[in-house]
Amino acid sequence: MAQNLSAFFKQNAKQIENRKIAVSDRFTGEDGKPVLWEITCISASENQKIRKNSMKNKVAAGKRGQYTQEFDAAAYQARLAAQCVVFPNLNDKDLQDSYGVMDAEQLISAMLTPGEFDDLILSITDLCGFKTEEELVDEAKN
Repeated sequence: MAQNLSAFFKQNAKQIENRKIAVSDRFTGEDGKPVLWEITCISASENQKIRKNSMKNKVAAGKRGQYTQEFDAAAYQARLAAQCVVFPNLNDKDLQDSYGVMDAEQLISAMLTPGEFDDLILSITDLCGFKTEEELVDEAKN
């Protein structure tokens, strides 16, 4: 059977649609219902940049003047959320000013409770195709 590479061409790839989710019932519209947030999927290369920017240097234990790199998971999640949230616009100066912050990563952390933030991250990672630990364990068992 001959293989057809045209299925892999960008124009033939199925697009991942943005998703609208209720992140919090604290942000309501005039009708009293939660305002939906819109999230989008990012590319693997965008994710790699976010991961790279989430590394921090740490002094190596017992090794004077030497450093190791450590992954900052909290910074990664805030950067991922800031990149994937389409609405509300986390780069809006007025919105940032209302929370007294200077960038999208700080804003997302200031806006949401820890539970709301975790729910948002779960929705984003699901949309981006990451599997949960449970899914990985189930696959390993089979």
